[in-house]
Amino acid sequence: MAYKVAVVGATGNVGREMLDILAERRFPVSEVVALASPRSIGTEVSFGDRTLKCKVLDSYDFSDVDICLMSAGGSVAKEWAPRIGAQGCVVIDNSSAWRMDPDVPLVVPEVNAAAAAGFSKKNIIANPNCSTAQLVVALKPLHDAATIKRVVVSTYQSVSGAGKEGMDELFAQTRSVFVANPVEAKKFPKRIAFNLIPQIDVFMEDGFTKEEWKMVAETKKILDPKIKLVATCVRVPVFIGHSEAVNIEFEKPISADEARNILRAAPGVLVIDKHEAGGYITPHEAAGEDATYVSRIRTDPTVDNGLVLWCVSDNLRKGAALNAIQIAEVLMNRKLLAPKKKAA
Repeated sequence: MAYKVAVVGATGNVGREMLDILAERRFPVSEVVALASPRSIGTEVSFGDRTLKCKVLDSYDFSDVDICLMSAGGSVAKEWAPRIGAQGCVVIDNSSAWRMDPDVPLVVPEVNAAAAAGFSKKNIIANPNCSTAQLVVALKPLHDAATIKRVVVSTYQSVSGAGKEGMDELFAQTRSVFVANPVEAKKFPKRIAFNLIPQIDVFMEDGFTKEEWKMVAETKKILDPKIKLVATCVRVPVFIGHSEAVNIEFEKPISADEARNILRAAPGVLVIDKHEAGGYITPHEAAGEDATYVSRIRTDPTVDNGLVLWCVSDNLRKGAALNAIQIAEVLMNRKLLAPKKKAA
């Protein structure tokens, strides 16, 4: 079986990553179509050893497309995902537009692959927020073993989470600092070069930011609505790779050694945890990798049945593009979606 796949937002960071990962994982495609806004028409993007020219989303006919991987922002997804779904094409959307819709599955394949079967109501499946995706991959096997009551997470999120503009701003500001030029902040509310910004997305009435709310709401939907979670999300001057310091309180006793063994056997997780200088993973090392890395696993002595850990992943891959393609693989492997056109 081979599927016709469209990538919407093909010129962006995540869109390009989607094309790379489709080729890397040899997803069975009969055709791949790169789609973008009118200003990007004709722009060339790579798919394996081939070059694709971008076509315009606004005028494209999806009636013979099987899967649409969408990474074009919330407003585009809100408008176009239902239209594309109505043409019988399954949309796997990377924006926040559909995540909390009760008729749209929110899926991380290592955690809740079975939920993907619910796509048929709207022909839309949502990808979670990048910081949520890696967190639930690490939490799921521990929750199965000892039942999580409460999570306190502090994130250290790279500028690529804010798109190409975020990466360009860090680069430009860093260069300006070195040559003693004025530092301009456009994409971020404050200077990001050699700095930290304790704000990602807009503030809400309760003082939390939208990013922090997303982590709470999405973890409950994906993993367990009973889990209590509080987050502080921080933007850091790193190009690729989100990191998280995670405190977990369980209902049942669980030791650090037990957690280490459970996580070593868990899908999508790699444990790098040596009690020595450098015996842990940093975002620099996780960039370009598929795994969610877990390090610094230790007992939290301030609560009963508590653990602390450090979690790192490439936000453009597991946090976005890879997760979307893994969802497509779930549809294929579980025979939830047959190609519209049979191979000749």
